[in-house]
Amino acid sequence: MTPKERARRSAEAILENDTVCRWFGIDLIEVDEGQAVVEMKIEPHHCNGHGLCHGGVIFTLADSAFQFACNSRNESTLAQHNVISYIHFAHAGDILRATAREVSAKGRNGIFDVNVNAGSGTMIAQMRGMSFTLGRALFDESTPKEES
Repeated sequence: MTPKERARRSAEAILENDTVCRWFGIDLIEVDEGQAVVEMKIEPHHCNGHGLCHGGVIFTLADSAFQFACNSRNESTLAQHNVISYIHFAHAGDILRATAREVSAKGRNGIFDVNVNAGSGTMIAQMRGMSFTLGRALFDESTPKEES
């Protein structure tokens, strides 16, 4: 199994039970070892009292990209902590894309950077996530995936 195939299977294993991505309308665009891209359209119900996309929605998008990137090696991995900086605002109708990439992986700990951009190219936010691997697999690699 190639690293890209492992990353894809890991993402599929997560998506089987990930109701948050479905509920928010977050789509997985691309995944590879140590990296992932997710996207969502900002809807009116994602906006706060100022008529702007709520920071928690932007964080959830960034955290979702982080999730797929840090679990890409078929190792169940969770966030230890994240720090996000909001740079610009987004509105209903905007398409936001979060791109996560691994900066470092040592033992059971990882560091990932996530950039959130609007379709226009405007940077909306940057997040740094620190991860911790739990020491168990997301799926059994000895069992070939059944094609449907």
